[in-house]
Amino acid sequence: MKNHSATAALLTLCAFTGDPSRLAADAENRPTVTEAAMTFIPASAPAFLLEGRFDEASPAGPVAIWQGSRIHLEFEGAGIELKFADAKGQNFFNAIVDGRTTLISLCEGKPAQGTLIDGLGKGRHRLTLFKRSEAAAGTVRFMGASLPRGANVFPAKKPQTTFRLQFFGDSITAGACNEDGTTDQWEDRRTHNNASSYAALTADALKADYRNIAVSGMGITTGWVEMKAHQIWDRTYPAPTSPGADLNRWIPDVLCVNLGENDDSFSKANHRDFPSADYTSGMMSLIQSIRTAYPSAQIVLLRGGMFGGAKSEPLRAAWEKAVAQLEAYDRRVSHFVFEHWSATHPRVADHRAMADELSAWLRHQPFVPTLTSP
Repeated sequence: MKNHSATAALLTLCAFTGDPSRLAADAENRPTVTEAAMTFIPASAPAFLLEGRFDEASPAGPVAIWQGSRIHLEFEGAGIELKFADAKGQNFFNAIVDGRTTLISLCEGKPAQGTLIDGLGKGRHRLTLFKRSEAAAGTVRFMGASLPRGANVFPAKKPQTTFRLQFFGDSITAGACNEDGTTDQWEDRRTHNNASSYAALTADALKADYRNIAVSGMGITTGWVEMKAHQIWDRTYPAPTSPGADLNRWIPDVLCVNLGENDDSFSKANHRDFPSADYTSGMMSLIQSIRTAYPSAQIVLLRGGMFGGAKSEPLRAAWEKAVAQLEAYDRRVSHFVFEHWSATHPRVADHRAMADELSAWLRHQPFVPTLTSP
């Protein structure tokens, strides 16, 4: 659920303070890099591995859109400087090099922060860029990276995964507000970290290749934003007018759908009855569209995470009606209800609890490969 009153403040508070813990204490012994001694590696170089739904119309500058999207590179050198352009809204990435994480801030009209990562030492390194902020908050074009002259790059190895797992949902699935304090806030998206969402944590636990298509405030038939789920699930960008994504490039084995919180909360806030019939028919239509695109995927209908999904009787009844009808004719549809929920948007601890529930259930399903270790 999105706090609609705060959307106008989307582009504020983008100043960034780096995390000093990312560098070792013996700073004086670390080699550093300078712009004059760097060689540029364009994003179109085959060494870069992109995972996620990107806009790749311009290979020299693919646009990072959806939360959970990842860029990998293996390289040599004491440091690396990442290059971006055309930032829209707010964009935050986790840049993970050899297990150490740096927060990168790319806000429209503001200087980029955190893009130079040095002090790495000699030898070979692996970079993973993880887009932690959601697509509706901002997008940015990735241009490539600069490395010390003479440093080599290597084709990034695709991470070993057991199956392909996609999530489709709203702010709960996006991980909105999960690093906030006691109050949800929408002005500064650096505290909205998809890497700590129940979706990403579940994918990590199951060693799955992960995708996340979710928009805060979005519902099946109504919500805090104008776009509806059926208009977004197969788009390149989070907009009904966006070109369709090439769904054949990456086909999920399992697709989890968690929608309904905003249908419930928006209706209550506006003193309306829950749109039960429209919600049920809308959910069925959405799942039938997904089934047409992915004939062999297992579709798991999720419910819960916040008050509506856990406690709203009208939402529960409409959701259960849709589930019963879908499961009656499609043996590749199943469902799961979270026990854990939060009065605010789930925080990281809540997401961990939800991921523990979901991953434990998935491990026992016949459509999920058996892991050699938990």
